[in-house]
This record gives sequence, C-alpha cells and structure tokens, in this order.
Amino acid sequence: MKALLAVVFAALAWLGAPPASAHEMTMAEMELREIAPGEFLWQWTAVDRAATNTLKPLWPEGCTADENAVHCGDRGLQGTLTMQNVGKTYSAALVKVFWRDGGSRVYTLTAAQPSVQLFGSADDRRGIGEIATAYLVLGVEHILGGFDHLLFVIGLLFLVGFNRRLIPTITAFTLAHSLTLASSALGWLALRPPPVEATIALSIMLVAGEALHRGKTLARTWPALVAFGFGLVHGLGFAGALQQIGLPQNHLAVALLTFNLGVELGQLLVVAAAYALYRIGSRSAWMARWRTASLYAIGSVAAYWSIGRIVAILT
Repeated sequence: MKALLAVVFAALAWLGAPPASAHEMTMAEMELREIAPGEFLWQWTAVDRAATNTLKPLWPEGCTADENAVHCGDRGLQGTLTMQNVGKTYSAALVKVFWRDGGSRVYTLTAAQPSVQLFGSADDRRGIGEIATAYLVLGVEHILGGFDHLLFVIGLLFLVGFNRRLIPTITAFTLAHSLTLASSALGWLALRPPPVEATIALSIMLVAGEALHRGKTLARTWPALVAFGFGLVHGLGFAGALQQIGLPQNHLAVALLTFNLGVELGQLLVVAAAYALYRIGSRSAWMARWRTASLYAIGSVAAYWSIGRIVAILT
C-alpha cells in the first residue's frame, strides 16, 4: 500500500495515542446524591483538578447551586443538564445520579451531545429516536477516539491492501466484535478488562508484524480468520466502554444496536479516508518507502501498550 496513508496514521499513532488504555474515552465522573426532596449533594469523583477547572455543569432551569449542593425545590431535578467545555480536557463526562427512592441513573455527556434530559427520577423517558441518535453518536465517537482499535483496522489495511479480500476481512472483524459486544453488554460473557486490553495491544503487534512479512503466513493467507479471532477480543473492549456509558433498560436493544452501528460507521469512515489517501499516495512513487517505517511505528506503539498493560496485570 502506498504510504501517504502510512505517514498520516503513523504520526497519529506516535503523537496522539495514550499509552496504556488507549481505547477508552477520557472520562470525568460526577456524582449527585439526593439527600432530601429536591436537594442534592454533588462532587467530582475519580478525576484530577483539571475537571473542576475546565468542566462547568449548567443545571436544569429552576435549580440553583452553590459549591457542593444543588437546590431544585418541589419540582425536583428535571430539565436539561448541560456540561460546558466537555470535549476539551475530557472527551466525556459521566454523571451518576442517585435518588432517595433507591433509583439511580448514569448519563454520558460528550462534545457532540453536551446536554441530557433529566426527569426527576431514575425513569428514562427518552423516546426510541432520541436513544438511537445518542448511542449512534457515542459509537462513532468511541471508534474514532479509540486509537488501538483504529491501529488494528489500519494494520489490516496494510496486511490485505485494497483488493477483493478486504471486504470479507473487514466483515469478519465486524461480525466478531458485534458478537462479543452484545454478549458482554447483556451479561452473557464477562472477562476482566486488563487481559482484554493487553490482548488488543498484542493483536496490533501481530498484524503489523505480519504485514511486514512477504511470505505466506497464516495471517497473509487467511486474513479474515485472523480478523475474526481478534475481533472477538476487540468486541470486549467496546463492551467495556459501553458498560461505563450505561444502557437504558427501556430500550436496551435499540441502544446496543445503534452503538454497534455507530462503531461500524466510524470504522467505515476510517476505511474510506484511508482509501482516499491511498489513491493520492499511489501517484507518488517515493512515498512507498514509508510503508515499512509506518508499520514499525505502529508495532512499536503497540509494543509499548502491551508492556504497560501486561505490567498492570502482574502488579
């Protein structure tokens, strides 16, 4: 494959990717707990000081707030909650609300959807269309922000090239991660995140290494088989992110389906962009020399992730 594509994505790998848990979105977490009718205590949890300096919650109309309390009166916590500046220091803000009746809800706010509708209780009254849109966008954001997943897909493009084998290879990857995403999200399959993340990093190393070989290795002969096998593991990574976001119980199937469709849409956008760059780069013979360097860059980043994640398991 010609190498303008390689140069762009290698630079992305070196400069943009976090080291140890690259496929997870950078989350800030906020907790609200109702202590009396319409009275809430709130605080940032599991974040550094940057969250309090950057993110600013705009409470629903009729609610007033001081340093750590929100007062909503008889109407309760109803209306639109907006998180200003989300998408800058943090790509998402996770808001956990606990009501006095024992109910709780988790909401995810992103740059694309910085607002959420609250209904005064744990009941989610969003319509099916609103949920479908929200989870479709979250799926796209997750794959585009998940550098390890992206590098695996790019590694497959290097391995297979833009030929007739690409469609079954991408399809196999899609089918596999869809299966494990659904199984894990529905509670049918559960694995600890650290081994999953380590295996994802190792899968990138393997694909990059196989793409460097010219011989008839298993991956070069049957790329769809390799894509399917590692796609099962990547699906567990997607499921981990979805568990952090949370699923609405009233439209569970719709949220799961549209999140997966969002992942696929983001993946297709990457393939389309790569093809466009490939077509441009194919006109410049000198750029082919960057293919090997780019694969080594991708493999090196994956090795760095692998070491960090394996050490995390052992320690």
